[in-house]
Amino acid sequence: MSAAPLALDIAHVGHSYGARRALDDVSFSVAPGSFTVLLGLNGAGKSTLFSLITRLYAAREGKIAIFGHDVARESGAALRRLGVVFQARTLDLELSVMQNFIYHAALHGIGPGEAKRRGAALLARAGLEDRAGDKARNLSGGQMRRVEIVRALLHEPRLLLLDEPTVGLDIKARADILAHVRALVAERSLAVLWTTHLIDEVAPTDDVVVLHQGKALAVDKAAAIMAATGTQTIGAAFERLTGAKMRDAA
Repeated sequence: MSAAPLALDIAHVGHSYGARRALDDVSFSVAPGSFTVLLGLNGAGKSTLFSLITRLYAAREGKIAIFGHDVARESGAALRRLGVVFQARTLDLELSVMQNFIYHAALHGIGPGEAKRRGAALLARAGLEDRAGDKARNLSGGQMRRVEIVRALLHEPRLLLLDEPTVGLDIKARADILAHVRALVAERSLAVLWTTHLIDEVAPTDDVVVLHQGKALAVDKAAAIMAATGTQTIGAAFERLTGAKMRDAA
């Protein structure tokens, strides 16, 4: 009996912008129903990797597969299983929350009625059921992020990518969003790849990829990385691996 395919399989991926090497032989995987943190400073290559996974850029070196579907050769099948929350805000601020959902759902072949049904259920789960008719511009930063997560789940993906989703938010909003996404992993067996440069967003039981200057320096459980580096915190482990300091919430 063959093993279930990995939610995300990154194998020997590289990418350059002219002479600048943004990613260099990066390999790691995300298991179904797991929470994986891609940990790195700004400029480490996290957003470049997201652009390759989502096919904004074509991967010329290495292979990327989503639940066994090669992103380059089977992009439709791969991307149908993928939901994405980009670092930059992408809601249409002049549309209501539900109108944003209906527009997004149509891109996945989902009609307005079904989009409203799914959107209402997901908004209730996110504690925002009373904001469906509000224009997106009237939401707080944390509410916008939660709405973007709901939108990314409308087509029922099995893998969710979040690129620095808590940037610019206050500590409570950050904690709420992180808790919400972790609950989705537990309740839906959703696979998550969460990128951050904030060490307090990493739990000891998380799978962690330490990305620095385009290279994956460590791929393991956070606790195992700390043990391997002889450190007591993931921030200290990161510093020992890279020679650079990570930020915490402060």
